[in-house]
Amino acid sequence: MPTMPPVGQQLREWRQRRRLSQLDLAGHADVSTRHLSCVETGRALPSREMVLRLADRLEVPLRDRNRLLTAAGYAPMYGERRLDDPTMAVARQAVEQVLRAHEPWPALVVDRHWTLVAANRVVPKLLEGLPDDLLAPPLNVLRLSLHPRGLAPRIVNLAQWRAHLFHRLRQQIAASGDETLAALADELRGYPGPEATGPGPIHVDLGVYVPLQLASPLGTLSFVSTITVFGTPTDITLAELALETLLPADEATAQALRALAAST
Repeated sequence: MPTMPPVGQQLREWRQRRRLSQLDLAGHADVSTRHLSCVETGRALPSREMVLRLADRLEVPLRDRNRLLTAAGYAPMYGERRLDDPTMAVARQAVEQVLRAHEPWPALVVDRHWTLVAANRVVPKLLEGLPDDLLAPPLNVLRLSLHPRGLAPRIVNLAQWRAHLFHRLRQQIAASGDETLAALADELRGYPGPEATGPGPIHVDLGVYVPLQLASPLGTLSFVSTITVFGTPTDITLAELALETLLPADEATAQALRALAAST
């Protein structure tokens, strides 16, 4: 089992990841630059309050705040429960309610590694005909989207959508430093796929978003993607959930989705 880095080293890495100088962070956290320097070099051990204050200013994910606390000799603060845990009933009901309410449009919930956690009844309809091995749990949404045996052949604007997904993934990796996400990005880059051309992955009609254009027996379905997260989570599982909803980008898609939902 690898040794956990000292708390000072972890804080320095988070500060550098956020592109802040010691002076910047000291100002944000209301601490002297000298004390912050001592903490980062291991010459001073931060109090529990100081660890949490610095983690808050650095926007450190809850999972990694626990690692900071442990490295500093304090008990972890944030719990991690499965979504089906009885104590998560209210949160689970909220997720299920949003998924149901979004029908007949597709909606799904993923964790921090893009593993599918839940979906409404429309999503499986869009995945019909895909190989069982790609649909078997744990189902990774990015892998399914870009795999040559997955959704990739059905995505009409694959170059744009692929560039968009890689952009989101790069942002996540930069913000979190997550090694699992970095390994996933390396895997996905190995999949064959066209590269986006032009100034960027911008919708030629609206110029404000990147659509997902999916070929289907009902014609080309065009979606706008939105993402929702829990606003004030204190549980690691909730903090790492993202609810992605797909809205019809045109009336033809809306009509096709209504027909699709009616067949469930």
